Amino acid sequence: MGLPANGRAGDRQLKFLIYGRTGWIGGLLGKLCEAQNIPFVYGSGRLENRSSLEADIAAVNPSHVFNAAGVTGRPNVDWCESHKVETIRTNVVGTLTLADVCREKGLILINYATGCIFEYDSLHTLGSGVGFKEEDTPNFIGSFYSKTKAMVEDLLRNYENVCTLRVRMPISSDLSNPRNFITKITRYEKVVDIPNSMTILDELLPISIEMAKRDLTGIWNFTNPGVVSHNEILEMYRDYVDPSFTWKNFTLEEQAKVIVAPRSNNELDASKLKKEFPQLLSIKDSLIKYVFQPNTKVPAPST
Repeated sequence: MGLPANGRAGDRQLKFLIYGRTGWIGGLLGKLCEAQNIPFVYGSGRLENRSSLEADIAAVNPSHVFNAAGVTGRPNVDWCESHKVETIRTNVVGTLTLADVCREKGLILINYATGCIFEYDSLHTLGSGVGFKEEDTPNFIGSFYSKTKAMVEDLLRNYENVCTLRVRMPISSDLSNPRNFITKITRYEKVVDIPNSMTILDELLPISIEMAKRDLTGIWNFTNPGVVSHNEILEMYRDYVDPSFTWKNFTLEEQAKVIVAPRSNNELDASKLKKEFPQLLSIKDSLIKYVFQPNTKVPAPST
């Protein structure tokens, strides 16, 4: 098999094979590789087509494989509710096929997954600071998207070559990107206001490359420590970017009337990632450093 142990990778030559060229995370990964002078190639095979994946690996001879491909739905996960077979084909069949091919070839797969497979419950109450850990069993299947993601995560636990990164409500400094959580909520007519774990891509995507270099595997809560609410983010947006910005809140019950599938709200415990990467910033500090300060259009708020 030739799979390295879960630990340090040594000084071998890096070359990444990346799936998800047209996606947000896949595109950012390519730019990071260019900035770090890491050779990389975007995969051309379809995830559900085993022979095409084998051909990619034979042609590229990568050191690691990254999967940033997947169906999240456009404009949102409600799309998956009416496109279930297409969602299964990519999110379940495709991801498992890629993991299996990588295992057969002795390669580690860095898989960008989701943390939207949990919801606050009696043991992890809103505001308690008690987050879900990597070994916890998903308890949210309110949307078909989340249901497929929970299924595939459970199956991938059996693949010792897979590094599963639970991304949540991803945010970047590009406030024009429609996939950016901040961009989404600034454009909504109304927003709920619930504290959640979130992923600042500007800080965490470089960490995922470092995780590949260290040959880390297993499940990781891939979020910044702590939680932040919708209103807290929008207050920062107003203070740093647009002082005239206003918004309206509504309740979960009111939200349910305008969406097809329920949404996940949770806190993930990021202590495992923080232990491996002690420099990891809390969600609010990361938002200010990586997102709002680079986009400042008004004088910095007084502290």
